[in-house]
Amino acid sequence: MQHECTGIQGIDRNGEIPKLQEMRGLESAWGGESGFMDIEDWRKQIDELDQKLVALLSERARAAVEIGKLKRNTSLPIYEPDRERIVFENVQAVNPGPLPGRDLVRIYERIIDVMRNIQKEEIVPHQEPNETETELESDVND
Repeated sequence: MQHECTGIQGIDRNGEIPKLQEMRGLESAWGGESGFMDIEDWRKQIDELDQKLVALLSERARAAVEIGKLKRNTSLPIYEPDRERIVFENVQAVNPGPLPGRDLVRIYERIIDVMRNIQKEEIVPHQEPNETETELESDVND
């Protein structure tokens, strides 16, 4: 989406990414300094945010599956440390806080690890154990 004020895709005339503006506006939407929310209100807000995070993580996983297919078809490696470094730099660059950058990177390390496992499954799908093989044997042989 190209923004009409700057002509630069996704950035407004103040150099802001619209999603970040929305995130910075959450404090006032939640009551900020002037409003009062009790613990149940905050928990409800967290539950709503968790639902959004799950939807976004699912969307990210779908993209990882597609990338896994492309990697399989082009013999690209699953582990790409340069790409991971770029992801870490990107998320830190748009981090509005209060989550410290090092903690955000730790979260993304785990997300990327899970997504990498999804790609591995796409490249080398998990085989269902045959009828004579026990669950323990299938785990040992994986």
